[in-house]
Amino acid sequence: MPNRRNPIKYRRPIVAAALGTAVMHGCTGPAPRPEPPAPPATGVPTTPAPDPTTPPPTRPDAATVARLEALYRARADSALTGYHPADVHFMTGMIGHHAQALVMSGFAPENGASPTIRTLCARIINAQKDEIDIMQAWLRDRGEKVPEIHIADGRLMIHGPEHAHHMPGMLSAEQLEELRHARGTGFDRLFLEYMIMHHKGAVTMVLDLFATDGAAQDDFVFKLASDIQADQGSGIKRMELMLVELGGSR
Repeated sequence: MPNRRNPIKYRRPIVAAALGTAVMHGCTGPAPRPEPPAPPATGVPTTPAPDPTTPPPTRPDAATVARLEALYRARADSALTGYHPADVHFMTGMIGHHAQALVMSGFAPENGASPTIRTLCARIINAQKDEIDIMQAWLRDRGEKVPEIHIADGRLMIHGPEHAHHMPGMLSAEQLEELRHARGTGFDRLFLEYMIMHHKGAVTMVLDLFATDGAAQDDFVFKLASDIQADQGSGIKRMELMLVELGGSR
């Protein structure tokens, strides 16, 4: 069987046969080179043969593996301990802040909200539920107090640090009751007004975090806060346009 890993050796019988044919027919010039095989009809590229001169991959020695594992463990430990008290304050406060947004958005189906507002509320609920879970896990992994939220019949209970109840942009009990009893277009307009205010409060929380010396050095905290700032900022612009379409605020 020809050696397919050596293209020169593999072609030698073909070239010899071609030269023999040329001599038999009295040709004085070199025999024409055989045409390469046509590519497969399927159009799938063929896999080239491995290069025998390429050395196979080698596994690091035991000492190198141990050093890399130690470095990984050190970085993992640093991620759990290298955070600032302001990071904890931000996480616990944002959990309560997001939880109120869930309550506000949850009013839409029963209060005759328009399809556009109901879609907006569904997106807010999906995004902020996920972020609440992420922030709770971050606190839990570091042994910090984790705010637990309970929503029943449109009412929010937060068990945890007191400041989680009173962050920038959060609605008062009276404002929540006003939103709870609004209906139809009145609900749409009031929801947009209050959610714009709510989102602006979240942006303020991020800016306060970034302005704190030594805070948000943890990569995860920095990325989460940056994402919240970007998402809430774009949400404010979108809701302001929706409010204009409804004829502006009251």
